[in-house]
Amino acid sequence: MLHLERAAANGGATVSPPLPQVAGYVVVIAIGFLIAFIMMFTTHLLKKTVGEDNRTTEMFMTANRSVGTGLTASAVVSSWLWSTAMLGSTLVGYNFGVAGPFWFAAGCSPMIVFFALLGIACKLRVPEAHTLLEIVRVRYGTAGHIVWIALCLINNIIAIANMLLGASAAISALTGMHEIAATFLLPVGVILYTFVGGIKATFLTDYFHTFVITVIICFFTIKTFTVPEIGSPGGLYDLVVKAGQVHPVPGNHDGSYVTMTSKNAILFGIIHILANFGLVIMDTGFFAKAFSAAPQAVVPGYIVGGIAYFAIPWCLGTLMSFSALGLESTPRFPTFPRRMTADEVSNGLVMPYAAFAIAGKGGAVAVLLITFMAVTSTISAQVISVSSIISFDIYRQYFNKAATDRDAIRWSHIGVVFFGLFSAAFSTALFYGNVNLGWTLYMLGVLTCPGIFPTVFTILWKRQSRAAAVISPLLGMATGISVWLGTAHTLYGEVTVASTGQTVPCVYGTVASALSPGLYSIVISLIRPANYDWADFRKERLAFSRTNSPSSSEPQAAADTKEPAVTESGYLEDAARFRKWGKIAAFWAAATFLGHWVLWPLPMYASHYVFSKGFFVAWIVVAIIWVWCTMLIAGFYPIIDGRKQILLVYRGLRGIRRVTTTFSNSRAI
Repeated sequence: MLHLERAAANGGATVSPPLPQVAGYVVVIAIGFLIAFIMMFTTHLLKKTVGEDNRTTEMFMTANRSVGTGLTASAVVSSWLWSTAMLGSTLVGYNFGVAGPFWFAAGCSPMIVFFALLGIACKLRVPEAHTLLEIVRVRYGTAGHIVWIALCLINNIIAIANMLLGASAAISALTGMHEIAATFLLPVGVILYTFVGGIKATFLTDYFHTFVITVIICFFTIKTFTVPEIGSPGGLYDLVVKAGQVHPVPGNHDGSYVTMTSKNAILFGIIHILANFGLVIMDTGFFAKAFSAAPQAVVPGYIVGGIAYFAIPWCLGTLMSFSALGLESTPRFPTFPRRMTADEVSNGLVMPYAAFAIAGKGGAVAVLLITFMAVTSTISAQVISVSSIISFDIYRQYFNKAATDRDAIRWSHIGVVFFGLFSAAFSTALFYGNVNLGWTLYMLGVLTCPGIFPTVFTILWKRQSRAAAVISPLLGMATGISVWLGTAHTLYGEVTVASTGQTVPCVYGTVASALSPGLYSIVISLIRPANYDWADFRKERLAFSRTNSPSSSEPQAAADTKEPAVTESGYLEDAARFRKWGKIAAFWAAATFLGHWVLWPLPMYASHYVFSKGFFVAWIVVAIIWVWCTMLIAGFYPIIDGRKQILLVYRGLRGIRRVTTTFSNSRAI
C-alpha cells in the first residue's frame, strides 16, 4: 500500500493525492476525446448503414422517436448516475449510517418510475413534441412558456453545478488536478460528441458509461471483502458497530450506524425525494428521452430503469461509507490517525478515500473513472436539454418562426457549446463562493421544486387555468426561498452559506417550495377553472417537414404550424394502446413509492430496530445481488433488445464493402 505523505494544515492533516496529476489530465482530456471520437464515428456509421442523419432536427433532438426499451432503460439509469449520486450516497452513509444510502436511493427510484406515466401521457396527447416547453406554450401561451423556460433553465443550471462541484473535488483529491481545471475540461469532450451526434449520441454514451460504472461497482462488491480487516459482511458489521460505540451518531437510536431509526436521515430523505421530483419533472432531458423512445418502450424502459437504479446508491453508498467508517482507525486509511474532517466529508471525499483504503491505487483509478464517466454522461443529458430550449423554445419561437431544419440544428449546436461553457463558469463562481457538494445537495430542492405540481397538472389535469399555471410556480418559489432563508436566520441568527446549508432550513424550504404551488394552483383554478380540450394539442404541428430529402442541398422549410399534426384515424389507433400503458405506469409508480418509501423503511424507523449481525449480512447480500442485476440490465439488455438494429448495421457495413469492392473491380477492368 502506498504510504501517503501528510502535512499539518488547518488543524488536521492534508492527504497527498494517491495518483499523479497527469492521471487526471489523461482521463479528463485523452479519454474524454477518445470517447467523443468513438461516438462521432458511431454516429457516422449509423448514418451510412441505417440512414440515421443527425442533420435533421427529428433525429438530432428525438432520434426519430425510435429508441428501444433496453437503450431507454440504460439511459434512464445513466440519467441518475450522477457523480453526486455516488459521492452523495456515501456522504450520507458516513454521516447517518445504514439509513443514509437507503433514503438516498428511495429518493430517486419512485419519481423515475412515475415519469413513465408522464412520458406515455405526452406520447398520447402531444405525439410530435420535442420539449416540455412546447407543450406548455401550446396550452398556456407566451406567458406560461416564458415562466417554464426560466424554471427549466434554473433546474438545469443548479443540477449541472451540483455535478461539477462534486466531480471536480473528487478528481482533485485523487490526482491533485486543480478543481477549476477539472471544471472547465470535463464538459469539453461532452460538447464534441453531443454537438455532432445529438440525443442518439447521448443514448449511446449513456449505455457505455453506465455499463463501465456498474462493472466497477460490482468490482467493489467483491474487493471490499478481500481486505483482511473486513473479510466478510459480518466482519464489516463488527467494525461499524465498534465505530458507533466510539463515535455515536447524533439523532440515531442508541447512536448506532446500523439502524433505520435516524432523525437526520429521514429529514434528508424528505429533502431528497422532493428535490428529485423537481429535478426529474423540470428536466427537459427526461422528456427528451421519453419523446425519443418508441411508444412501446417508454413505460417499460422507465420502470425497469427506475427499479434497477435503486441498487446503485443503496449498495455502493452502504459498502463504501461503512468501509470508510470501519477502516478509518487503521493505517490503511488515507487520513489515519485522524478522522475525516467535516470539509472532506462535505466535499464528497468519503468514496475516494474508502476506495483507496480498499484497493490502493487501483481503487483510486476506479473512482476516478466512474466519477469522470458519471459526470460526463449526465452533463451530456443536461447540455442536450438546454440546447433544445435554446433552439426550439427561444430561437424558433421568438426570433425565427419560419426556421428551417438547418436553422434549428445550427442553434442546437450553439446551445450545446454555450451551455457547456456557461456551466463551467457558473460552477467556478460557486467554488470561489465556498459552496460545496453538501450545500447544493441539501438546498437544490428549494429551486427545483416549484414547477412540480403545475407541470404534472399541465399534462394530467384539464382544469388547471392559465393564470394558475403562470402564477403558482412563481409564488411557490418565492414562498420556498422565504421560508428557507427565514428559517436559517431564525435558527442560526444569520444568512450565510453555512446556515442555509443546515438540514432544518433546507427541509422547510424544500417542502414549502414543492407543496405550496400545488395549493396555489388548485385554489386559483377553482376560482376560475379551465376545461382544456386535449385534442387542441394535436392541432398544432410541431415536427419539421419531411418532404425534402435530408441530404438535399436545399434547406427544409418548417411545416405549416396550422396543419393538423396527427390524423384522427392514426391517433385513435394509438390512443387505446397508450391508455393501457398509462394504467400500467400508474400502478408501478404507486407500487414503487409505497414499497421504497412507505412499507419498507417506515416500519423499520418506527420500530427502533438495531440490526443484528445476521440481518445486516442479509441486507448487504440483497443489495449486492440487486446491483449485479442492475449491471446485467444496463449492460446486456440494450444489446438483446437492439439486436435487430445491430444486425442492420452489420448488414449495412457488408453492403457498403460489397459496393466498394464491386466499384473498384469495375474501375480496374
